Amino acid sequence: MARSDSAADAANPGRLKQIALTYKMTRKADKTIGLVLAGVFLLTFGVFLAIGFLIGHPVYLGILGFLLAFLGTAIVFGRRAERAAFGQMEGQPGAAAAVLDNIGRGWSTTPAVAMNRSQDVVHRAVGKAGIVLVAEGNPNRVKSLLAAEKKKMNRIVADVPVHDVIVGTGEDQVALKKLRTTMLKLPRVLTGPQVTATNDRLRAMGDLMSNMPLPKGPMPKGMRLPKGGGGKAR
Repeated sequence: MARSDSAADAANPGRLKQIALTYKMTRKADKTIGLVLAGVFLLTFGVFLAIGFLIGHPVYLGILGFLLAFLGTAIVFGRRAERAAFGQMEGQPGAAAAVLDNIGRGWSTTPAVAMNRSQDVVHRAVGKAGIVLVAEGNPNRVKSLLAAEKKKMNRIVADVPVHDVIVGTGEDQVALKKLRTTMLKLPRVLTGPQVTATNDRLRAMGDLMSNMPLPKGPMPKGMRLPKGGGGKAR
């Protein structure tokens, strides 16, 4: 019992510190966050307290108002903090991968399954909606990356639907802050065992490619690589 109490006491300062850091981060992007939170709390508490005086139960309504005001303030703070975080992440390399890592249970994410010299990148997420390829970078360049990766997925797991998303603010693109919602809205067509089987097949293919033996030693003089980077797949 003593150990659990001490663990809880040690965790509380950590939570408070995390909340304080989140508030400081949010305030850098949202200068009015303090006034907004104070307004939400005071308005909610004041309304319930006034109703309490009108019906003759200020104590009960005051307690209820305090609890609801605290809850409302926490909800508003969470949403504005999330908006500020997305605003700071927008346009940063790897931002989409960070969102995918926090999409929730039932999804398995593999970052940077494809990349080019310009640092355009494609991430892969597997869930009950199937396979989702998420690209970030120049819209014109990532289309070829997506097409190649989608073709590869259709060869490996032809019976699994493959979706593609380009993160950005342009036409036919998905804003970073809407990426999670967009993916969760996709129709669920796979069962849990099918998701596991798909992940196993993709993982096995990735291990096979990474463990493929390469010839050692210098290349013999006069030897040339075949055109097309290794010939056609059969």
